[in-house]
Amino acid sequence: MVIFGTARSRFVQRPPFPAFFPMKKHLFPVLTAVLLSACAQKASAPTAATPPASPESATQPVAAINYSALADDFLKRYSAEYQRLYTQSAEAEWRSNTRIVAGDSTNAVATARANEALAAFTGSTQNIEQLRELLSHEDQLSPLQVKQLKTALYNAAGSPQTIADVVKRRIKAETQQTEKLYGFTYKYGGKSVTTNDLDELLRKEKNVAKRQQVWEASKAIGPTLKEGLLNLRGLRNQTVQALGYPDYFTYQASDYGMSREEMMQLVRKLNDELRPLYRELHTYARYELAKKYNQKQVPDYLPAHWLPNRWGQDWSAMVDVKGLNLDATLAKKGAEWQVKQAERFYQSLGFQALPAVFWEKSSLYPLPKDANYKKNNHASAWHMNLDQDVRSLMSVEGNTEWYETTHHELGHIYYYLTYTNPDVPVLLRGGANRAYHEAMGSLMGLAATQKPFLVGLGLTDAKTKTDETQTLLKEALNYVTFIPFASGVMSEWENSFYADNLSQDQLNARWWELAKQYQGIVPPTTRGENFLDAATKTHINDDPAQYYDYALSYIILFQLHDHIAKNILKQDPHATNYYGNQEVGKFLREIMYPGASADWRQLLREKTGEDLSARAMVEYFQPLMVYLKQQNKGRKYTM
Repeated sequence: MVIFGTARSRFVQRPPFPAFFPMKKHLFPVLTAVLLSACAQKASAPTAATPPASPESATQPVAAINYSALADDFLKRYSAEYQRLYTQSAEAEWRSNTRIVAGDSTNAVATARANEALAAFTGSTQNIEQLRELLSHEDQLSPLQVKQLKTALYNAAGSPQTIADVVKRRIKAETQQTEKLYGFTYKYGGKSVTTNDLDELLRKEKNVAKRQQVWEASKAIGPTLKEGLLNLRGLRNQTVQALGYPDYFTYQASDYGMSREEMMQLVRKLNDELRPLYRELHTYARYELAKKYNQKQVPDYLPAHWLPNRWGQDWSAMVDVKGLNLDATLAKKGAEWQVKQAERFYQSLGFQALPAVFWEKSSLYPLPKDANYKKNNHASAWHMNLDQDVRSLMSVEGNTEWYETTHHELGHIYYYLTYTNPDVPVLLRGGANRAYHEAMGSLMGLAATQKPFLVGLGLTDAKTKTDETQTLLKEALNYVTFIPFASGVMSEWENSFYADNLSQDQLNARWWELAKQYQGIVPPTTRGENFLDAATKTHINDDPAQYYDYALSYIILFQLHDHIAKNILKQDPHATNYYGNQEVGKFLREIMYPGASADWRQLLREKTGEDLSARAMVEYFQPLMVYLKQQNKGRKYTM
């Protein structure tokens, strides 16, 4: 089971296909032998109309093997078994994430067993040999067959049974790490608290000393995960090396048809393109937060505990825009209303109602205070059986952040449902690439928070005067500040960790070196190697070496939004209302429908008229640059 995530969410989908794979000739044991035998029998059975073979014709080769038919037969059988085992794995993972009981290893054992069964199948030596043999005749296969076969080979690289013991140990280690991650009890003020509690305190607490205590409480989990993460690095690298990948980071980057070096060049380019805007935001934040916390000295770098997010990836809580803070309104409507309203939004665009199984089996709300078990509070969307069983794991509360998150998660859900169709084989039921999945969710989160949309829902009054500059600032403090974290700190750290085998006595030092370089953020006090602050980010543990997905998703998000606003709605990209527009729904369905069967570059070019570019994002926030430069006049720049 492969888990992907965003700033706020994770979702489960198929493993992607690689850009390359070892092309070695292997015997094709069963199917080839059968066809060769059939061809030989057909060739040796003369009819009455056929004259006896001449000496010359006796040396002619037997009929050519139909590799396309072989591929069809193999994929039919492989896909059926893959779907069956994938579903069992997803069910086991679901139980492990929704019911965590301290000291009870029942779920862990069951999850490990299910994942081992899936791994044994996808990574079987026979499957690898057959896949390689078929792909060595790629010129005789259809593009759709080739994509499926490469996906299956990518699956194999995640669990090759040529090193079955390593795979088994990796699965066990991942299960144990997940239980540590989500079973941890956070403490603040001598009491147990949830991550939701800590996040709320960081958004609202004004006492700097208390903020530091909250921030440090959120990092207490790090040291408990260090040994397990180091063990997983070795196991993950060993696993993919068995099929020719040098390291796990390279393996993940290959989903995009890119090498590790090409991926890092791309994300660094994104950082460079957005750096001028981020520099202004960083300077603005340092001075504004110093005033807010009554600090006489403005620091050159942002203290991590000053920011309203545990990792400094989202600063939007710094700005409260009148008419757009929905906390009071949403608290009255309740958590369930938010999820139902998100469904109504998608239905207004022409999407179907969510299947009954979503409401019956999802875990959408926080556990009761007296619950005798825990659950993973990190929002996620799940495609349980690569068919109609879709679920979400959330802890929705009545506030603005969860309002946006519910729309985001249902974006994943509707993507699942849309590419679950007869034209998309089971193995290709995923996003055009991983970033597309996140882009769809984030796009709908953005659309659902723009003022005309909110006015239409009655969540804010049309007569309420809204400061457009402050609205844009709030959005930039969410989307723009995320890029240096996602494509900078996270991607660079995991690149160092997996590909460069970062020394275990430099793990925390490297993390804070990157935070200072890319985000201009420093810890409140020295953080030695007795900490592991990188591991406090869930994705480092259970969604590894692909956090650039979310940076790329924001780039795609703004390209899609720019096209929708200008070419479909004919509205200002800063003030749109998607609600009820069937043409918008059609545009989105056409992107979602082919799933991973489409080439992601071609799809983006066809739908937006341009290649992957930060142009739309930079253009969207260009009006803010004038304001920020005015505000920062005379201030010291340190980035």
